[in-house]
Amino acid sequence: METPDTNKPYRRFMKTRFVRLFCPMLLIGIIGYNVRPLSQQPQGDRAERFRRMSKDAENRGLADPFKGVTTDGNVVPGLFTIRSTRVSTAPVRKAADAFLAALTQEQRAKTTFQIDDPEWRKWMNQHFYVRQGVGFKEMSEAQREAAFGLLRASLSAKGLKLSRDIMRLNHTLGELNNNDFEQYGQWLYWITVMGTPSDKEPWGWQLDGHHLIINYFVLGDQVVMTPTFMGSEPVIAHSGKYNGTAVLQDEQNKGLALINALDEAQRKKAIVQVSKTGNNNVGEAFKDNVTLDYAGIRASEFTSKQKEQLLDLIGEYVRNMRDGHAKVKMSEVRQHIENTHFAWIGGTGPKDVFYYRVQSPVILIEFDHQLPVGLRHLASDPRAVEREHIHTVVRTPNGNDYGKDLLRQHYQQHPHSH
Repeated sequence: METPDTNKPYRRFMKTRFVRLFCPMLLIGIIGYNVRPLSQQPQGDRAERFRRMSKDAENRGLADPFKGVTTDGNVVPGLFTIRSTRVSTAPVRKAADAFLAALTQEQRAKTTFQIDDPEWRKWMNQHFYVRQGVGFKEMSEAQREAAFGLLRASLSAKGLKLSRDIMRLNHTLGELNNNDFEQYGQWLYWITVMGTPSDKEPWGWQLDGHHLIINYFVLGDQVVMTPTFMGSEPVIAHSGKYNGTAVLQDEQNKGLALINALDEAQRKKAIVQVSKTGNNNVGEAFKDNVTLDYAGIRASEFTSKQKEQLLDLIGEYVRNMRDGHAKVKMSEVRQHIENTHFAWIGGTGPKDVFYYRVQSPVILIEFDHQLPVGLRHLASDPRAVEREHIHTVVRTPNGNDYGKDLLRQHYQQHPHSH
């Protein structure tokens, strides 16, 4: 049977009046806030404007109840179940307890939320977003060490290094903006804890800041680590305190290697657009309920070697979790590999810019070379997409971002007065 053309809905969406008119206007607005000199921005006025922008984004983004990412507006049921993974979450729970114990009473009060609080969905990449919780900038050295202890227990060594390097590159961004460490810096990240760390009851934590957002839900020995946003501008520090630091190069290079591993007929299906003139990520902040149809080529048309290459690309993102839980997630991904789709926008040369998307019923990954924003004043062409600005997003479609489907099932089995 011939595979149906699944690209049409995506092309129609990219040509809509909303995308053509609204998205560039939004981008221009955000760029304007990034590059306006601090001398022209009284601190009180700027703070109030940022609060207003943040509240407006939340009001729009949370107007509808959570559903989750779907292909057609309907959640596919039965994909996620409460079960034992046989991978202990005790180290994460103990690290969370130690972090909370290290905070003052006032800090704990503003850091802790109920497990089903809307705070889960309140995250945003942009630097101006007003965040909740306790920030690394206000932490003592001992508190920072406890915070990194939580990340160390929750993430793999790879995931921890990537997170720290993104934070360091945010300092580099400050250096490249005339040492503007009010808006950019390695300590401008905040942690919140949802629920009470437990070996039986659901709980979790969130790290939120510029180019780094991790949502980490725990139920028993199960973990859901989405939505996760990781990016940077620049992606490589060529000077300054963290000269030589580089991020997201494997994600970039493995994606490029996969598209070039396809034969001509396969590439024709995978590439939905050859021109890359703007930002293409769809599932970023406040897009919990985005409807995103499959696009590109289905992995059922891949050879065995190509499927393993695709799985290795997916693993590049999943392996930011602790090793045991990463294996659990990859097992879930493998179960749906035949129904996994790979879509591409842009060139396929060694220096080209591009976007790719990996999408199945249980995972959504987006990689996007972006227009310059924080470094727009240094770009040779501020209207051209470049490799020095990358955004990546990982989500769990069909209702299980933030572990919400597991939480729903938990409440069905154990009614709470929530």
